[in-house]
Amino acid sequence: MNAVDRASELIPADWRAAIASYLTPNEIEEAERRANVTSEGGRPVYPAVGQRFEALRATCLAEVRAVILGQDPYHEAGQAHGLAFSTRAPTWPPSLRNIVCEWHLDTGLDCPETGSLEPWARHGVLLLNTALTVGDGKANGHASRWLRFTRAIIDVASAKSESVAFLLWGAPAIKNARGIPRHHVVLPSSHPSPLSADLSCGNAPAFIGSRPFTGANRQLRELRMPPIDWSLG
Repeated sequence: MNAVDRASELIPADWRAAIASYLTPNEIEEAERRANVTSEGGRPVYPAVGQRFEALRATCLAEVRAVILGQDPYHEAGQAHGLAFSTRAPTWPPSLRNIVCEWHLDTGLDCPETGSLEPWARHGVLLLNTALTVGDGKANGHASRWLRFTRAIIDVASAKSESVAFLLWGAPAIKNARGIPRHHVVLPSSHPSPLSADLSCGNAPAFIGSRPFTGANRQLRELRMPPIDWSLG
């Protein structure tokens, strides 16, 4: 079995069939090749090969009720595991600390014991980055490599007839607001990184104080959709 065959098994059948309407077979094969790159210039690429389509495995297409879209995976060893902003490492990256702080202040829920956001994925929140890989220590280094593929995922989620909440964090994510149908909820803000969390991003508000979690639920209720379960327990 070659590398592409192994990678294609990692893309769940529902997502693979859906993105085939937006990408050519060659584009899908190229994404699968990228998903098997283990190093570049002698330095590792994150997350691990088996985790690069984890967001699609953790949240099946039929259950997507919200999308959190970030920039790229954490770029230090042991941090990224395929879900945007989530980590299983004992030390939380600064972006995650800001997210949990905003989440706690917004929802009033108790702070979690771990940095894993896997409960959100199980509740129908697609935790996606605009790039699915990153080189060691090179934030945003793979920004242009995944744009077609991750845009196809956004298009697939946008094609759902029921309203979905799109939380777009940071300039690369906000660019994907174009083309999202108006029956969805779109909540852009700056990226939760300490470099930008308290700054506006164009016409989008700063992440800190944006209250994205209750904001998404409020707008979903207005559209007669059930709220997202944002608990992390």
